[in-house]
Amino acid sequence: MSAITRTKTVADARGRKTLAWLRPRLTRLAMAIVAGLLLCVSFPPLGWWWAAIVGVALLMVVVRSPATTAAGGFGYGLVCGLTFYLPLLPWISGLVGALPWVALSAMCALFPALFALMAVAVRRLPGWPLWFAAVWMVQEWLKSTVPFGGFPWGVLGFSQTNGPLLPLTRLGGVPLVSFATVLIAAGAVAIGLEVLVWWRRGTESDGSADGPPAVVLPGLCIAAVLLATAVVHPAVRQSATGADGSPAVTVAAVQGNVPRLGLDFNAQRRAVLDNHVAETLRLAADVRAGRAPQPQFVVWPENSSDIDPLSNADAGAQITRAAEAVRAPILVGAVVAHPDSSADNPAALNTVMVWDPLHGPGERHDKKIVQPFGEYLPWRGFFSKLSSYAARAGYFVPGEGNGVVHAAGVPIGVTTCWEVIFDRAAREAVLGGAQVLTVPTNNATFDQVMSEQQLAFSRARAVEHNRYVVVAGTTGISAIIAPDGTELARTEWFQPAYLDLPVRLKTELTPATRWGPLILLVLVAVGITAVLAGAWRSVRHNGGLLRPILSSARCRRQQPITDSFGPTTESDALPGAADADTRGAT
Repeated sequence: MSAITRTKTVADARGRKTLAWLRPRLTRLAMAIVAGLLLCVSFPPLGWWWAAIVGVALLMVVVRSPATTAAGGFGYGLVCGLTFYLPLLPWISGLVGALPWVALSAMCALFPALFALMAVAVRRLPGWPLWFAAVWMVQEWLKSTVPFGGFPWGVLGFSQTNGPLLPLTRLGGVPLVSFATVLIAAGAVAIGLEVLVWWRRGTESDGSADGPPAVVLPGLCIAAVLLATAVVHPAVRQSATGADGSPAVTVAAVQGNVPRLGLDFNAQRRAVLDNHVAETLRLAADVRAGRAPQPQFVVWPENSSDIDPLSNADAGAQITRAAEAVRAPILVGAVVAHPDSSADNPAALNTVMVWDPLHGPGERHDKKIVQPFGEYLPWRGFFSKLSSYAARAGYFVPGEGNGVVHAAGVPIGVTTCWEVIFDRAAREAVLGGAQVLTVPTNNATFDQVMSEQQLAFSRARAVEHNRYVVVAGTTGISAIIAPDGTELARTEWFQPAYLDLPVRLKTELTPATRWGPLILLVLVAVGITAVLAGAWRSVRHNGGLLRPILSSARCRRQQPITDSFGPTTESDALPGAADADTRGAT
């Protein structure tokens, strides 16, 4: 036999083995891919909130399959995560290139994979829909915490800002909305699988009541979510009407725009400052002409003055000129040098300072949650050797304080750009006395899709804390958002504009503001407990989660194709009849 013939024979054998390995898994693999895509389109710009429920449900069907092992669950979850995050985060590549975008997406995909792995452990527990939802909270909590402070972008609760579950944010914050979304999906899957089992039995059923009661718990879970939403919804809708007699002030958000998008934004810093001065002067002219109301204070975006106005007299004079013209203090997003900065150890602060027309700079909020690989570079010496983009990372350091500044006598909460993604930032400001929230942001290095997604975070914060939110972006999208999540006004992308509207000052603390971290802690604790209980049950009854893999390894001679996504001995049939001990326990 010639070498070419042998090579062709080996290739054909490998092809047949690969096809034999893939065939029983195609259905589950396709469902995992579709699940990830549905999760992606539930976020802006499409914002199909219902797609998140369907996507999670599909992933749960895959995980519930008796053919899916622990390793298989991890694999399917990873596939789902990749098809979710790769199309969700392409705006990252505009800043640092394709490789970091793919690397970040792959890292994020590990968390749905972790969920699917843990879900396999708990799928045999009585009441598994409840435990699945709690286990989902474990992976979201981890993703929002590690590495380097976490990356909450893609948290499921943020996909529901256009949907009917948004009012739940006021009860328990974004985590509760994530939990409710997964609980509805799990409950629907449990009911659907039980109906499938009942239908397959057909006339063989003896009329006993062991089947129908299996739908009671998932039905109650769905009913509880819908009831809680219905109870809180009227209060959320009325929060923006002023029925509580809360005082009103007029605020303005200025979007000065930048000459061009891209990483050379910093090279345009004087033009950016001049643009915001010019747009504020236009606002002042409209106020004098009676075309716009007089604002009590004005919000400029993050990085609206990348020239340090405390050390550059000309920049400070331009800001004073704008404040005097509009006759109101301006919250200026600026970059200032850290007191300990030196040539050998550079350090800067991303700050929002109150610039009074009479007294100049006053109170300030120094950004406390700075963005890794953008505003600073962790392990700089290591990552600098991997990519030339590392040199573009800043030298920002975290600030201090509670996120509250005062302008025109109003306590204002400030969550600067990246900070709005994290639950603790807005909550700390509201607990510190903030009666209105602001989100100064700079999206000049990204695109409109990123800005749309970030705006959804601000809508969630408005409902969560019962506060008006003023978003000011360099290039957009700037907006003024009511406490029910409604956008009262918004700007177009990449255009100079201003918004000038009355908002109401709120002092009430919502349950989410008071108890949000505790609610998250309880949900995560329940999820961890469920995983431990499921693992113990598996060890006691089946010899552990890895037994199918070990058994497959021992049977290599009989079945040479091992399975990293699930055992080859099982079919791809729907898991309705899976595990007799799980039936009647849901």
